Amino acid sequence: MIEVTKLNGDQCILNADLIEMVESTPDTLVSLTTGRKLMVRDSVDDVVRRSIEYRGRIRGAYPVSVPLPDGDAQ
Repeated sequence: MIEVTKLNGDQCILNADLIEMVESTPDTLVSLTTGRKLMVRDSVDDVVRRSIEYRGRIRGAYPVSVPLPDGDAQ
């Protein structure tokens, strides 16, 4: 689960496993596998980074070859 901020400023917790696509429209639009879409204040890079960090916590370690949005590799 990752925390994101809706456009109205409300915080919500999003199941990162349900994220199908994240795009900049120019606001960040998160599309879920359920068909729901959520517009958030967080940048695409932030949503991707949090999702990668979430998966790392679930699996116990970050995959070595996955580049993070800021260009750094873990």
